[in-house]
Amino acid sequence: RQPFELDVSETGWPVLKVDAIFTANSLHIMDQEDVEKLVQGAAALLGQDASLIIYGPFNYHGAYTSESNERFDRWLKERNSRSSIKHFEEVNLLARENGMKLVNDYEMPANNRILHFIKK
Repeated sequence: RQPFELDVSETGWPVLKVDAIFTANSLHIMDQEDVEKLVQGAAALLGQDASLIIYGPFNYHGAYTSESNERFDRWLKERNSRSSIKHFEEVNLLARENGMKLVNDYEMPANNRILHFIKK
């Protein structure tokens, strides 16, 4: 299968099963409703043991992981009040509620992370 672009805010996601979904630098520019649509839609597309991989910045325990992420979050909110760095715990809970479990949380350069979820 070939990769394809998907707008999570659109209705009518394709009906197919995929081995993996990867998204980079997207959750922080999305509002919470679209993050929920992304995770719910991914859960519907992913087959058993398939992966959802999310790259970007996250907050942990209600706090920024760096001063640069705090500045970046302020900048995001100035551009669009519904954008923000999302909280790891909320994304993890949303994934669990949609039948996925966290496999690993990888530290990446520039205060970013890779969250790797598997559909159960």
